[in-house]
Amino acid sequence: MTDRGDGHVGGDGLVPEGVVATMTKKDFTSDQEVRWCPGCGDYAILAAVQGFMPELGIEPDKTVFVSGIGCSGRFTYYMDTYGVHGIHGRAPALATGIATARPDLSTWVVTGDGDALSIGGNHLIHALRRNVNIKILMFNNQIYGLTKGQYSPTSEEGKVTKSTPFGSVDHPFNPIALALGTEASFVARTLDNDRQHLTQVLRQAAAHKGASFVEIYQNCNVFNDGAFDLLREKPQGIHNQIRLEHGKPILFDEDNRCIAVGDNGRLIIANVDDVEPDTIVVHDVHGRPSLAFALAHISHGPTEPTCIGVFREVERPVYGEAMEAQIQMATERLGPGDLVKLLNSGDTWTVS
Repeated sequence: MTDRGDGHVGGDGLVPEGVVATMTKKDFTSDQEVRWCPGCGDYAILAAVQGFMPELGIEPDKTVFVSGIGCSGRFTYYMDTYGVHGIHGRAPALATGIATARPDLSTWVVTGDGDALSIGGNHLIHALRRNVNIKILMFNNQIYGLTKGQYSPTSEEGKVTKSTPFGSVDHPFNPIALALGTEASFVARTLDNDRQHLTQVLRQAAAHKGASFVEIYQNCNVFNDGAFDLLREKPQGIHNQIRLEHGKPILFDEDNRCIAVGDNGRLIIANVDDVEPDTIVVHDVHGRPSLAFALAHISHGPTEPTCIGVFREVERPVYGEAMEAQIQMATERLGPGDLVKLLNSGDTWTVS
């Protein structure tokens, strides 16, 4: 990148001595025409990510975005970084290879509820289980948008779509609970149209060392419009967003309602005036996964008061670092590896 004389960084990474390099949204915005349906929530997410990336101080040529198939798959074309548009569901696997081979890069995955949780479900859970140092943004619109409106793994039971004309009989995934079940080290949820909250969650995800999973409720105004209105629209959202903040009592609806410990230790939504103060839950992102898991199930979906924010953040060994340490140990004990010798060891044969 080159300095343009005003401290702004451009394309080749070279900045004159004594000049402070700064980056802006423009550095992360490609020259490709953005092509989603007018009004799609993806526009807001793209703008938030492009505006946020300069904060990291990581140059575009040290950043990689990997996507799969679906409307979200276009994301890589609109970021002026390195990018891989992979095949259906394989973005976490591709990103695992990139992050492991090139730990110096900032590696991000952009995926959708269909791409990540259907054919890609296996790759997603293992990337999270291994704690690969990647940031996974899963756009959840509860529908297949690119293929024109079939039900997805997060569509609610009874959902009438082109592929379920009498209503879906499938029980949907709870993405947050799924990620917590893999013991992912960072799990969060946010909304496409809440720029401030979305950016704050991205900030926390980027700072986390290891696998970060962020579910973003994203409106598909063509095939599933209004699915998240109870949370997205200000007149309703102010009453139904349960904003999680570490170390603070879980209060919402202008502090009139709360999450409290009810009978048998179960978490309940209650009026603050109806419960004892010491039963109101204080959020702890670093604690046992049982609290985060219970919070993930406090609602049956976005048609009820729903938790947003960081559910859990813990430290544990990062996959790439553990692998590098193992290779280093083996090299010290056995010496450098010899690939040619390995390939020609044991029984070999020549095919003419």
